Amino acid sequence: MNKKILFLVFNLLIFSIKAQKSFSSEYEAGYTLDYKKSNLPNAKSELTTFILMMNKKESYFKSMNVYVADSLKYYKKIKETGNAVLDFKTFSRFSAEYPENIGITIGKIYVTTPITQAYVSYEEPNNIEWTLINEFKKIGNANCQKAITKKYGRNWIAYFNPNIPLSFGPYKFNKLPGLIVELYDDKKDFHYKLYLFKKRKYVCPFANSYKNIKPAKKEHVYQWKKEAFLNTDFSDVLDNADAETIRKLNRNSRKLYDQYNPIELNPN
Repeated sequence: MNKKILFLVFNLLIFSIKAQKSFSSEYEAGYTLDYKKSNLPNAKSELTTFILMMNKKESYFKSMNVYVADSLKYYKKIKETGNAVLDFKTFSRFSAEYPENIGITIGKIYVTTPITQAYVSYEEPNNIEWTLINEFKKIGNANCQKAITKKYGRNWIAYFNPNIPLSFGPYKFNKLPGLIVELYDDKKDFHYKLYLFKKRKYVCPFANSYKNIKPAKKEHVYQWKKEAFLNTDFSDVLDNADAETIRKLNRNSRKLYDQYNPIELNPN
């Protein structure tokens, strides 16, 4: 029950499509992410997937669940009814642990993300710096080179394929002389792996499909996400739950706050 309710509170509104911003893609990649959302030493990892759309100058990265739901909404295969219970049943299967929409250009990174019932956006300089390491690993049929960087409070290790001359990768990571096919931090809290790459020339009309987005300071965004656990009172969400259930859910929110393990431990 806890997970379903959290999906309702934090993710339901991410699929509200009102205005479209398209992205022109020439290549498409799929990544898995093995992640630990808890900072406990014995935390179990979970698995999710993402899509990366690219052309030679820009990329766009988002959760595969969000991508699928946005597509179904755009082509009117599913729709919101205004009934919270019915909409939850429809959209909960598209819930995303990491619902950020991340656009990358040569000089900037643009992020749109939901914070409870609103959308915020921020931008940051695309200034990641890598150290290339003279080490190689066979991934699939490719001989991939190692690179390391310190970014967002973590030490990251990447392997890129120099035979695919696209300088992009998962999340916000880019600027290597080849597509990133594997990326992980040294604690293995977050581990991305490429599982699909193909040429696919098309225009995605629903890449960033939100309106009434409020600009925010990046340093506030992750704190708001963390505080959202504490700001949820389940007595406002559940109509028929008994008092003990409400207390348990609210206590669990406090645990989630204390154990929150974001990708970015600091904003730089």
